[in-house]
Amino acid sequence: MANANQASVINVSLRTESGKGASRRARREGNVPAVLYGHGSTPRHLLVPARDFAAVLRNNGLNAVVDLKIEGEGEQLALTKQVDVHPIRNYIEHADFVVITRGEKVTVEVAIVVEGDAAPGNLVTQDASVVEIEADVLSIPEQIVVSVEDAVAGFTVTAAELTLPEGVTLVSDPESLILAVNEAQKAETESDTDAEEPAEEGEESSTDSE
Repeated sequence: MANANQASVINVSLRTESGKGASRRARREGNVPAVLYGHGSTPRHLLVPARDFAAVLRNNGLNAVVDLKIEGEGEQLALTKQVDVHPIRNYIEHADFVVITRGEKVTVEVAIVVEGDAAPGNLVTQDASVVEIEADVLSIPEQIVVSVEDAVAGFTVTAAELTLPEGVTLVSDPESLILAVNEAQKAETESDTDAEEPAEEGEESSTDSE
């Protein structure tokens, strides 16, 4: 799913306080502390409504393009650059936005999603979970899908073999391995396990006493 030539609108306000205490208060009030920078502009510290921002990320992925309506300043198109999520409580702690312009191309990392099941007796090893691409800011794919349906041992996919949407250019090394299919290792047989078991104590001593 790509950004469909339009940006999600979020109303935000300027953050006047800094520090951990201020950030905690902001989150308690339902906001995400954030910073907006880039294109030579002075970094601006923002308060972004957590619920609205989470909805945008669900619909557009981590490379979401947003139209920030900054209270008292007007609108600014921005790309979500980084999202920090609490490892246990799963809420958004902080976000970074980069100033962008319509028609601009940006370089971003996009998730690789593997679909399907390899042929019986084979395992899929995924070597890369993301790939770096260049795309128009309003046409960034949410993910790149790779199918391994009925794939057998020896099947591999490199970055160059990924199917990219029209207008999207690969930035990662074309020869970098994305995934490989290998024959599943056979489990140890019961006979091998039995051969490793030590003789029960007392067997030899009983023989010697006869």
